[in-house]
Amino acid sequence: MHRRARAGRRHVTRWRSRSPWLGAGAVRPPTIYDVAAAAEVSPSTVSRAFSRPGRVSAETASRIHRIAAELGYRANALTGVSARERTSAVAMVVPDVTNPVYFGLIHGFEAAATKAGYTVVLADTRWSMRQERTVLDRILPAVDGLVVTGSRLSDRGMRAAAGHRALVMLNRIVPGTRTVLVDTAAGVDAALRHLVGLGHRSVTYVAGPPASWADGMRWRSLLDAAPRFGLRISRIGPYPPTMAGGTAAVDGLLRDLPSAVLVFNDLVAIGILHGAKQAGIGVPDEMSVVGFGNVVGADFCTPPLTTVGTPMRAMGTAAFEQLQRAMSGDPMDTHAVVSLTARLMVRGSTGAARRRRTRPAVDGIRPAGPPRGSRTMAAESS
Repeated sequence: MHRRARAGRRHVTRWRSRSPWLGAGAVRPPTIYDVAAAAEVSPSTVSRAFSRPGRVSAETASRIHRIAAELGYRANALTGVSARERTSAVAMVVPDVTNPVYFGLIHGFEAAATKAGYTVVLADTRWSMRQERTVLDRILPAVDGLVVTGSRLSDRGMRAAAGHRALVMLNRIVPGTRTVLVDTAAGVDAALRHLVGLGHRSVTYVAGPPASWADGMRWRSLLDAAPRFGLRISRIGPYPPTMAGGTAAVDGLLRDLPSAVLVFNDLVAIGILHGAKQAGIGVPDEMSVVGFGNVVGADFCTPPLTTVGTPMRAMGTAAFEQLQRAMSGDPMDTHAVVSLTARLMVRGSTGAARRRRTRPAVDGIRPAGPPRGSRTMAAESS
């Protein structure tokens, strides 16, 4: 018994050094044969311990499950096939399935995959790096390929995952993987051109999560574009990518109320609209607000939200097309990056820059001003 335990620990130590998430040299995930060797049983006994535990003694089953967990082995319960077999399943991994920005993305991907004969697995990482690792560990053996958006893992970690299955990244470039992204620079240009046309001379960027690749791209695009438009820029944040995050951002904006804000995403922008109303800040009378995403409901806000619209359904379709190329082994030098056009949707949350009225603050809250009706303007192309 002790000899078996020591053997198991030796195998565990060796496999930990090969983990695709923890170090270099990862060549493959542990297999049923590695678990069998570490537990000093046959592969068929390992298989029974997972599929028919009643046919294995409690002591043996416990030892097998413990060693399997330490090795990082996961039985492919979804398909019952080995890592090398085709599953006719593909996965989409998103950071928050309740975020409306992903509705069109999921729809486009699912429609294209289903038409091609694939089953779609949808996974939610809850904006957690640890949860994302767990999700990838579980689904990599169960699918032929996957699309990942909003990843918190390093480039090295994503390349390790791509070494096991066909992988496509969304709105993030990872060398060695395929990518579908939105032309952020063009979207930011369209937003700034619109604001300058309304007389604004300064813009504050309300930042999203610090680990977000898209947040970094939007900020860098703003830094690059601002001098061309003669704009002063500043930044507050980071804030969670939620409506609650936007409401919290209003406290930061109140310290020096900007003429206009460009916001990480529409949910944060909608939260700012709500918080501004509670604080008595007129939008767009005193502050113009521009979001990113054109999510469902952005045009039903009060006032309706001006936003850099991203073609999410088209992105989902393009993501599956990229994944098909990866699964079929097409060379990476063809169509490695697909860029989609962003469009500025001009609505009622932006207006002419006006001289700010000075009103006393009471306990950090500005007294409410007169209500303003919402208005919708014609959409403007980037």
